[in-house]
Amino acid sequence: MSFDRESNASPRRAVVLLSGGLDSATVLALAVEKGFQCYALSFNYQQRHQAELSAAQDVARHFAAIEHKVLQLDLGGMGGSALTDLSIPIPHQPTEGIPVTYVPARNTVFLSLALAWAEVLEAQDLFIGVNAVDYSGYPDCRPAFIESFETMANLATRAAVEGRRLTVHAPLIDLSKAQIIQAGLRLGVDYSMTVSCYEADEQGRACAECESCRLRAEGFAGAGVDDVTRYR
Repeated sequence: MSFDRESNASPRRAVVLLSGGLDSATVLALAVEKGFQCYALSFNYQQRHQAELSAAQDVARHFAAIEHKVLQLDLGGMGGSALTDLSIPIPHQPTEGIPVTYVPARNTVFLSLALAWAEVLEAQDLFIGVNAVDYSGYPDCRPAFIESFETMANLATRAAVEGRRLTVHAPLIDLSKAQIIQAGLRLGVDYSMTVSCYEADEQGRACAECESCRLRAEGFAGAGVDDVTRYR
């Protein structure tokens, strides 16, 4: 989970998971600032809307990612989440326990595919925008998960066996949403182009009622800056 690099090191490739939301945009900006050559990876996993993928494309272009790949997955075919099953309503009030917007094993799947691409690219660094402070309680956003995945990655890949150790960076994991926004603004992130809402419309306008919208709005308020989210 380390995020430091030696200042005199030659540029290294990194695969950055990019959803098009606030957190992943900030992570891409941080990786670029650290001098990585960034390859952005997004997923069309049959989520409720495609607006976040358009946002991811805009963010990748804004930060001059070397390549932006969008992989097709059918997590909706398994269901089990309000984000992939339209018959499960998105809650508009806080709920107890892990919310129905949790997508089973999503970050495990996403990181595994990022790991595969990293091996192809001969990249040793993966970046993910998980957060364990202002978050929905998803189990695959916790430090223990990131640490365990990194351990697995260094057991299961040819790259690691041949001496090219892999590192999973989660630079936002201990930050509040307000701190994330402040960091992103310092790095030139235009949050108006990001989409965080679980029920965004085709134009990417947010509902202002889902948990993701609430966390985002609280983050802007905590950072003491205007909320640039486009609401419908």
